[in-house]
Amino acid sequence: MSYVEILKAVFPLLEGADLASCVAVCKQWRDIAQDDYLWKCLCAKRWPSICKRPNPPTVTYYKLYQTFYKHQRQQTLLPPRLSFDNLEFFIDIWTGDKLIFSEVVSGPVLQTGIKCPPPRICDRLGFHLEGPDYKMILPVEPRFKAPLGETVSVSVLVGRKDNNKVACIINKSVFDYIDRTAYRAMAFDYLGFSPAHPFVPGIRAWISLLFVDDKNDSVLDVFGIEIDFCDAAKSRDEVLWLLDILDWK
Repeated sequence: MSYVEILKAVFPLLEGADLASCVAVCKQWRDIAQDDYLWKCLCAKRWPSICKRPNPPTVTYYKLYQTFYKHQRQQTLLPPRLSFDNLEFFIDIWTGDKLIFSEVVSGPVLQTGIKCPPPRICDRLGFHLEGPDYKMILPVEPRFKAPLGETVSVSVLVGRKDNNKVACIINKSVFDYIDRTAYRAMAFDYLGFSPAHPFVPGIRAWISLLFVDDKNDSVLDVFGIEIDFCDAAKSRDEVLWLLDILDWK
């Protein structure tokens, strides 16, 4: 069996990514690996119905496979239209009907985060605070205690200083998940978007109470509040774009 015959016997056994790599090896490999019959076989495995047509819907099956199989590259966002300097967040926390925390927080404060975590935080929470991931964290000074024997709930609104409009981020959600290994109590709500964006459902806003171990299992000694939108936004610009399409009133 000749060298070319070996390649023609092996190439049909390869997956698309491996066959595409063979195209870049040398001219001889490229000429064989670009045989459209090989790519029709791969397309038939992934989209068998489209291969029933007498002719491919694109110029070649190789092009068809390239177009629809490749992973989407992350797109570069345009600069956001909102700025954290133009935003303020209204955070209210209750135990039952009793208000235990109420603050108006400017956007830049959430960006600054916690520079000096208090003593007695666990290593896992310390690694989280010091990690490179984007965070929106409010230091709580003075700290407050949230009793675990009652329902602890939270609401978060965001306001724009340029037009005095307000949008809801979290509407009286309950901290019903407490992770004592990470010293975080968490609540969430689904974001409500402008009618101009009807096809963006199911994105959650999360809020976490960050607490220290005070040897009392009946209360949370809260030193920080974190807000994130990790379902959809993991950078500053992504968060600003997400906030921009909320249902502002």
